[in-house]
This record gives sequence, structure tokens and C-alpha cells, in this order.
Amino acid sequence: MKSVALAIAHRTPHGIAAGISRLITTGDLAPGDRLPTVRDLARELGVSPATVSHAWQTLAGAGLITSRGRSGSFVRAQPREWMPRRYQGLDVSLEAALDLSRGTPDPALLPRLAPVLATLEPHADTASYRQKPDIPELHDLLRDTWPAPPESLTVTNGALDAIDRILATLVRYGDRVVVENPTFPPFLDLLEAYGLEPVGVELDAEGMVPAAFSVALGSAPAIVLLQTRAHNPTGISLSPARAAELAGILARHRTAQHTIVVEDDHSGAISAAADVTLASHLPERTIHVRSYSKSHGPDLRIGALGGPRALVDKVVARRLLGPGWTSRTIQSILHALLTTPGSLAEVEAARAAYVDRRFALRAALRESGVELPHGDGINAWLPVADERATLVQLAAAGIRVAPGQPFQLGDTPPHVRVTVGVVPVESAPAVAQALAAASLAG
Repeated sequence: MKSVALAIAHRTPHGIAAGISRLITTGDLAPGDRLPTVRDLARELGVSPATVSHAWQTLAGAGLITSRGRSGSFVRAQPREWMPRRYQGLDVSLEAALDLSRGTPDPALLPRLAPVLATLEPHADTASYRQKPDIPELHDLLRDTWPAPPESLTVTNGALDAIDRILATLVRYGDRVVVENPTFPPFLDLLEAYGLEPVGVELDAEGMVPAAFSVALGSAPAIVLLQTRAHNPTGISLSPARAAELAGILARHRTAQHTIVVEDDHSGAISAAADVTLASHLPERTIHVRSYSKSHGPDLRIGALGGPRALVDKVVARRLLGPGWTSRTIQSILHALLTTPGSLAEVEAARAAYVDRRFALRAALRESGVELPHGDGINAWLPVADERATLVQLAAAGIRVAPGQPFQLGDTPPHVRVTVGVVPVESAPAVAQALAAASLAG
């Protein structure tokens, strides 16, 4: 108790929370350590129990401590063991008044399912386990709307499932994979699970920096894994000119002649950016992945991948020995959502709403003295002075954002990811003020 009290410089709720946070960061308080009771610490500091209780709520809101009822409060141990390592870094068990940490779409902006469900067949049947995995009408629609004509195409259970299947089929233990830095944390968990080595490439406003990309190709990677639109976490979209430049570098690089490009277009229909692919330049070794989770509903668990037949058909063949195919009933639902006028209008309205929300929050942050880089989609990458201090201060204000560290490789400037897509336009000024103030905390 004495060491905890000595670490607290300011006897306000924020000061107490900041002091405890520093002890957790330095390791002086380890996961699972029991904290002093509210009354004992209040007596030690000469403050009211309500002051300490408010600090405890702030720390719990930031995911740093957890309450076990009458047993007391404890430094939060490692989250659920079934979660991959970087997913654990994003896991927060308690609720916040405004949760901007999840990276998921606004449920109110997803297209309604009831109108399309009424049009489907009443039985979920399949004539043979050996029939083609994709229903013809969806397969043809996807092919017609693909950013570059694919030789082969198949439906998967979302983008991450597609990338998992690609890695399982096309790489070997110890291979290197070029990724953006920062990148989507589950990508790094997947690479670790397959014994692959990530090689990070920094980003600018148009995508991977060409000079850094060329250097990364010197490691002779098996895969280049990149996000084409609304990059998670930054919101950056690959420009057509940058796609052409990266494709040219890849085509000429002598140590990357067999490197395969895997593209993740996870925001699709709600993205305001152009639909860009390196397959326009390197069709023989580019696999493009598209997800419908952000635009049509995460629980549909559906996406697709398309590219050269020699690569895609290997993925299809291996998948037949596991799940076999994506539910044809779910495929029928997606086809209906992609062709019904009412559903198309709802998705278009969602895309416009996300653009407006991002613009409003960015403008409000600028008025508060913070420049949020331009981007697309539902997430933004906010630079901060100190990640942990920012999380604690925002938690005190009832706001949760995602820590930046799980997205990053190596020693990079501190950031937090903010899911701007769930901030209504009318709430932007107040949220921006809280984000701006917290970004300076340290």
C-alpha cells in the first residue's frame, strides 16, 4: 500500500489513476496483483473514498484493472487465453459510455435483413457435397464487379478466413511476409501462428512508401499483404498511381520474382475511395480479397477471393477438406443484399454517413488544434504524446479507444485507433475536445 501511495503525485481522481497506470506500465504492479481497498488508499492519501472510487472506475474503463467483488480490485491479468496475442491487446471487458475501440460498423447503418430473407427458399439444402462451392448467381455478380477480371473466384467466410486459407496453402514455415506498418493485428497473429516473419513497410497518404517497399522486397518475401482501401487502422487508401508504382517495383525486383500479392479490401461498398488492385498490373500473381462485414454485417461472415486460377484453385481444393464451402444460404442472402434496390440504397446511405462523420470529427479536431490525417472508412489513427496516458484520460471521460501498440511493428510513434464511424455528426465537437485533450496527456 505504501509504494502505491508514494507513486501518486496528485490526489485527484485523474492523478490517482495516472499514478497507478505508471506502476502497471513499469511492472511494479504485475498482472494479478491485488490493489489496496478504496477505503485504505483513501485514508493513506487523505482523500474521500469517492475520489479513489472514481480513479478505480477510470482504470477499469481503460482495461487496466478489474473488480472481483468482495475479493477486491486487481491489476488485470492476460485476457482470455483463447484469444490470439494481439487480439488480447485489443480486448477490453468493461463497457464505456462511448466505445470507439471496436473497429466495427454502426449497427444502425447496416442494411435490414428482413426484406431479403422473405425472398429466400425455405430450406437450406444442397444436392451434393461435391457440387461447386459458390452459387452461380453470386459468383457471376462478384466476377462482374471485381476490380480486375479474375481467372478464378470463390466465396469465403470473410476476409480473414480468406487470408488464413491463402497462407495455409501457399507459404512455408519461416517465409517472410511484407505488411504495412501499422497493420491489422490479426494479420500479425496469423503470421505468428504459421511461423512467418513480418517485414513492415511504412505508409504515406497513398499507401506503402515505394523506397521502403523496395527495401522490404530485398528480404525475398513469399507474400506482400496489403489493404487497398480504408486501411485499418489509418484509413489510408491505395491510390491508382501508387498501385502502379508498387507493381512496377515488384515486377523488376530480382529477389521478388515469385512473390505473391494478397490484397484485403475489407470496407468495399462503404469506402469512398476508388477500387484499386495490383492485379491490373500483375494479374498472374495477385489475389484480391473482398469482405462484406463492414458494409452488410459482421455476423454474415462472408467474403470472396479472386485471382489466378493456379493459386485460387489450390485454396478451394484445400478448403474442401475442411469447412467445404460457405453456407449457400448465406450466399443467397448476400446476393439478395447486393441486388435488391432497397438494400443497395441503405448501403449507399451508410457510405455517405461514414464520410460525413469522418469529415465532422476531423474538422472538430482541427478546431481543437489536432490534425487528423485524411482517410476513408470507419477508423482513424490519432497521434498521441503517450498511449497509456491517453487511454486513461479518455476512460475518465467515458470514452474508450483502441491502443495503438497491437497494430505496430517495432519502435514507432505512439498512436491510438479511433472508430470514427460510430460518432454521430452532432457529437463530433464534444468527442473531438476529449480526444484532443487526451492526445496531449503524458
